[in-house]
Amino acid sequence: MAGRLFIPSLDTERLLPGLRHDAPLITAANLSPRRPISHIRLEGGAMCLDRAFWGLTPPWLKILDHAPHCARAESLETRRMFREAFAARRCLVPAGGVYIWKPQPRFKQPFLVTSTNRRPLLLAGLWCRYHTTLTDHTDSMALITVPTSALLAPLSDRLPAVIAPDDAERWLDPGTPSEIAKRLLTPAPRELLGAFPVSRRVNDPMNQDSACAHPTGPMLRWNEQET
Repeated sequence: MAGRLFIPSLDTERLLPGLRHDAPLITAANLSPRRPISHIRLEGGAMCLDRAFWGLTPPWLKILDHAPHCARAESLETRRMFREAFAARRCLVPAGGVYIWKPQPRFKQPFLVTSTNRRPLLLAGLWCRYHTTLTDHTDSMALITVPTSALLAPLSDRLPAVIAPDDAERWLDPGTPSEIAKRLLTPAPRELLGAFPVSRRVNDPMNQDSACAHPTGPMLRWNEQET
């Protein structure tokens, strides 16, 4: 499950040419849920970068602590919490990596899952809008998770789905049928993602220094020679 994100300064313009910035990219070495987060959505036919609360809060939600920060791809069309947003309000979160924790005999070892070439990842999500007045509103979002590949399964059973830049507009477009959008929610190709151990400083969300994302061991990655 995606509990924390590593979001360094990213060249979003190069990643998605023509991306409109309605708000600056939020960067963080150790971003936890229930915090503001940058996400990309389609507005007036153009991809734009804006901010939202990380934890999906539809208007009917009574208790904020029940706002989910992740949604399973398998339940998007069956759960009321996600069904409408998945059909009409899909988004992407640009990130450098996702932190996960591997159980050990005496503690949990944190790892950072990132692309093997260290390029930004576009994580699949969905969002909703809650109007507080006729003119004021609050946006919120949740990441969409899928089962991990065989390479990363020993570390975690689920990770956020990764959308290829070439599929970004199709994913964001509410005109894309749900059946087609759902086909994009597959585990990332095994050669795309790797993971390396990082300092246990990341266990505390108050720690926001760059050391949280520094490798403390070699990267675990797919090797063609092993197949």
